[in-house]
Amino acid sequence: MKIIDLSKPIKYNKNDPWFMRVKIKHKPHHKAKWLIRLLGLPFKLFPKNFIGWADDTIVNMGVHATTHIDAPWHYAPTCNGKPAKTIDQIPLEWCFNKGIVIDMAHKQDFDEITVDDIKDFLNREKLALKEGMIVLIKTGRDKFNGTKDFHKKGTGMSAKATEWLINKGIKVMGIDAWGWDLPLPYQIKKAKETKNAEIFWNAHLVGKNKEYCHMEQLVNLEKLPYSGFTVAVFPLKIVGGSAAPARVVAILDTN
Repeated sequence: MKIIDLSKPIKYNKNDPWFMRVKIKHKPHHKAKWLIRLLGLPFKLFPKNFIGWADDTIVNMGVHATTHIDAPWHYAPTCNGKPAKTIDQIPLEWCFNKGIVIDMAHKQDFDEITVDDIKDFLNREKLALKEGMIVLIKTGRDKFNGTKDFHKKGTGMSAKATEWLINKGIKVMGIDAWGWDLPLPYQIKKAKETKNAEIFWNAHLVGKNKEYCHMEQLVNLEKLPYSGFTVAVFPLKIVGGSAAPARVVAILDTN
């Protein structure tokens, strides 16, 4: 068995958009001794050579700030007329299944991924989708992860391609770009230029009528074969959450 980590490191990055910067306070071992003393243990009863315990506090980290999985609640308060699931309500069975990589690294920045793009790839590689599979969209844009341009570059999924995957029985899908749709600044620019209210976030908004989850900011998809692996993507159990960070991994059977 071989495990490939598909999650980015969680740390402060000055190049992240201001609303997504992670801040973590790392507390060294020796700082804990006074807390332990306040809890009632005299210094003379500290174990021999015991310095204290290390600790860390997440000062600021939005649930969408790093590798994460979005819940239907993120897209809209209802899905197909019913209350949308929050992240703690996602069935764990959705989060562990056979995976497949859809290679879209050839797509240019701002060139949307279409149904035909996915069909052509599957036909060319002689691959088939099966209900419950976890679909990973490889764009190669994780190479910009950590740079100022990460959220400004890349391709993204169209609404029709997203809906097509859902109709094939796919509940969880993910991408190695900053977001699932075309880059956010580009969507805003095009919506303003065209006066078209249907452009912004149109792939996400498929989730108003079709229940699904997607992952964003995956890494290392280039290390995976197109098939022959299992994906685990278990989110933190944040009650009422619109999303949650997840340690996403691919498990390859090397036997």
